[in-house]
Amino acid sequence: MTAQGQAGDQSARRALPVLVTFLLSLVLAMTGAARAAVPTHLVSGMPTSDATPMRACDPAMLTTLHRVEIPAPPEGWSGTPQAVSVFNVFGGEVMVGLGDRQVCGRMHDARTRDSRFRTGVGLVVVPERGSHDPVQVGWHPPVKPHWIPTVRLGGPSPVQQEDTLRLMVRAACLAIALALAFSALMGFVGARDRSFLAHVAMCLTLLLWQATLNGLGGYPQPWLPVDGRETQWQVAFTGFGFAAVSYGAWQQAGTVGRSPRLRRLSRWMIRLFIGVGVLVPLLPPSALASAWWLVDRLFALGALAVTVAACLSVWRGDRRAFAAIAAIVPLLLLFVPQVAGTRPVVEYRVEIVQLALTWFLIVMAYTLTNRYGRLREQRDAMRQLADTDALTGLPNRRAGLARLDDCFERARAEGLPLSLGFVDIDRFKQINDMHGHEAGDRVLAAVGATLAGSVRRREDVIRMGGEEFLVLLPGVDAAGAHMRLEAMRHRIAGTGPLLGIPGLVITASIGLATLADDDAAPAALLHRADGAMYRAKRGGRDRVEGHTDTAGDPRPALQD
Repeated sequence: MTAQGQAGDQSARRALPVLVTFLLSLVLAMTGAARAAVPTHLVSGMPTSDATPMRACDPAMLTTLHRVEIPAPPEGWSGTPQAVSVFNVFGGEVMVGLGDRQVCGRMHDARTRDSRFRTGVGLVVVPERGSHDPVQVGWHPPVKPHWIPTVRLGGPSPVQQEDTLRLMVRAACLAIALALAFSALMGFVGARDRSFLAHVAMCLTLLLWQATLNGLGGYPQPWLPVDGRETQWQVAFTGFGFAAVSYGAWQQAGTVGRSPRLRRLSRWMIRLFIGVGVLVPLLPPSALASAWWLVDRLFALGALAVTVAACLSVWRGDRRAFAAIAAIVPLLLLFVPQVAGTRPVVEYRVEIVQLALTWFLIVMAYTLTNRYGRLREQRDAMRQLADTDALTGLPNRRAGLARLDDCFERARAEGLPLSLGFVDIDRFKQINDMHGHEAGDRVLAAVGATLAGSVRRREDVIRMGGEEFLVLLPGVDAAGAHMRLEAMRHRIAGTGPLLGIPGLVITASIGLATLADDDAAPAALLHRADGAMYRAKRGGRDRVEGHTDTAGDPRPALQD
């Protein structure tokens, strides 16, 4: 190192304690100021004079509702607070009343209802002790006859806790769908595979379907223009959602599902689902129930066909079809009357449908992750083939020069030594002429294996082409590199007898070069090693020659 460089290092060492002391003082000062600025409490928001945003009932609308009265207990009300919540009403107005209290609302207008209820229309009242006034509930007749409303009556705390639990489940399913969509989008950025974009579209479609089904399209403020057109949105997104589910399931149905006839059938079914979704705004209200019935029955048949195809694929040995079975069966069970008509399914229909759709997306994400892994393995294999010499299994010239660049940059950044050994097999043309090209290939493979076995990392030995190899010795100075290359030269000489070819003699000329302060690029180091190798050949071959500072070192034409 020069005197100027040593002086610079000494100045840097003297300045380092001063810099550290200054930074510590700054951190301590900022910490003290922050502690002094922390208040004892925090007040957020401002007082308001706005009335509670609860919408009153329209008398004309009340005449169109299906009314139900829930009688008081035989001994009358106890005089304690009572909570009434009505949920699973998928379209139209809902009325809840007790005595002189009455509220109305829709599934998607959470901003205008009682803030204590988010998944249904609810009311908390304190009836007079002994009163026999019934609870009055009204709703529009459901489009699907078996999708009946549920009325929950009880103490405010348990009723509100159940409502909160429903909200958590519904919001969590939406959050999972959004997270899976974002994850698939990041996967597309990394893999550039259109399957990831298809998964993004699937997640977003099912997210919107769930938002129209569970009422969260209006929470906490409307972000979907659903209010007043709930049924149209639900039928449309049922079609779009079934199209997305069918596409994902058929993609995983295995070898049977990929038969031409079944693929054409699945495409037409998906197109039909999408067509129904697109045409819903043009349908009269009286036709919505028929459209919903049609897409439900078609999906049930399609889901059954997917399940059968996937089972046959598994039977034929395609285990990847298990994903289609695991994803579609929970949705298919919801169409079985013995399951769909049970009390838990009727009471928690929205949550069960959402959980089934979320499970479907999770299984599809699992298959997508496996696909991403296979793509990476394929690309790694292709990259390995592109960077590997087929004969010796060592890195080829392109990969070796990239490795040399990395070692060069690291040596410069960390101040470490770097040495190169340029190896050339002596008289290789004569070996081919005397023993044949097959023997020459065996010699190249044997020399490559010998060199690779003499270094810590196999990628530090590169076949540069023909009978030339490059050995990288990062972190090794000139003296250490010379000793290691001499040992390699002796090992190469010992490979001839091991090949069992009579009269075969293998030697190598090796040129050594070590990184210098004025080397601006790896090419200078490589050029010196190449020149040193040719001096080894001029000096009699079968030797290691280090670089010497000479004016010019042309490569002579040698008969090898």
